Amino acid sequence: MDEGRFPTMIIPRLIERRIRNTLADTRVVMIGGPRQSGKTTLAKMLIDSGTAYFTLDDENVLAAARYDPIGFIRGLDRAVIDEIQRAPQLLHAIKKSVDEDTRPGRFILTGSANILTISTASESLAGRMEVMELHPFSRSEIIGNNPAFLGSAFQGEVPNPVENLIGDDLLGVALGGGYPEALKKKDPNRRRQWYRSYVEAILKRDVREIATVHKLTEIPDLLKVLAHYSAQLLNTAEIGGKVGLDHKTVQRYIGILEQVFLIRRLRAWHRNELKRLVKAPKLHLLDSGLMAAVRSLTLERLQKDRTLAGPLLESFVHSELVKQASWFEGDISFHHYRDKDKDEVDMVLENDVGEIIGIEVKAAATVSKGDFRGLEKLRNAAGEGFKLGIVLHDGENVISFGNRLFSAPFASLWS
Repeated sequence: MDEGRFPTMIIPRLIERRIRNTLADTRVVMIGGPRQSGKTTLAKMLIDSGTAYFTLDDENVLAAARYDPIGFIRGLDRAVIDEIQRAPQLLHAIKKSVDEDTRPGRFILTGSANILTISTASESLAGRMEVMELHPFSRSEIIGNNPAFLGSAFQGEVPNPVENLIGDDLLGVALGGGYPEALKKKDPNRRRQWYRSYVEAILKRDVREIATVHKLTEIPDLLKVLAHYSAQLLNTAEIGGKVGLDHKTVQRYIGILEQVFLIRRLRAWHRNELKRLVKAPKLHLLDSGLMAAVRSLTLERLQKDRTLAGPLLESFVHSELVKQASWFEGDISFHHYRDKDKDEVDMVLENDVGEIIGIEVKAAATVSKGDFRGLEKLRNAAGEGFKLGIVLHDGENVISFGNRLFSAPFASLWS
């Protein structure tokens, strides 16, 4: 059984080429993303020996940066500054520096919290900085394949799978997630323990630094509840009732958990003229291995109760698509579709010219025409902008269901 095969060699990151191209014409590049996703390793690969490197996880460096941000930045030619969210006051000093010296590629910043949403940041580097997200390993990076899925899908085509990954092997990959340190652990119990320790560290350290949370002990309980809502519509009042919080507090805490890259909300897709759509957002934990650990999901539990597999696989697919979108040329926005008849599409991806692909996830090997009902409604609503509708399933073959609709194996996603 494959539980996230992890080669001992350094795995190339598919976003690297895009970052290098950006450094060639942009003064500051920000690499955001979860802790332990490989940001520091990648940043060091992007620089030469003459580039200064600082990590704000070093308390002495952090103290100097906070005490005199202008002095800290003054005189730096090129630099990498890790974990910039710990001293957002440096952003103003960096802005001053790159306005005086406008050469591209001067600063690479990394952050384990979305710096642009932190209220203590004096001002953004709008027009001077490009922000990219580095996520944990994708399946395509792990197996060494540069996937054509997104490009093909927006052309109305589905790639044939590069590997035969079905059944327990597929579930094992989803349970493993993508964090490098977790995937190094062969024992699933040790891996789950790593994820739990990781979450505890993020909630105790990063959350405290970026936001004022009066009762920090409530956040872990909320995350556990949110893990059970992963791949479902978000009902903050219902969630709040389970942890003793009002819905406004739940909304605020969800925003904080988004800032530290633990969860993501998908807004409902709609066109202004459509009146029968459910507007509530959908929730996903950003890593399926983390979701599995928080929910104590194991292969044995999934084998006994197949209803648990659907949300896990949907969050896994969402995570894989988010990773691919990070290195895709062009912007892609993520949504979901659901109307008042409860016909839905799990994920709706829209590119920057308004083209649409719809993806439905089915944790079974058999696909029927009825599984396309939501995709057919999305196709009718999107009109000519609809390029492709796919039902991903636990099978082996790509099959046409007529008029831009296909069923495809999960492995087509990273092919």
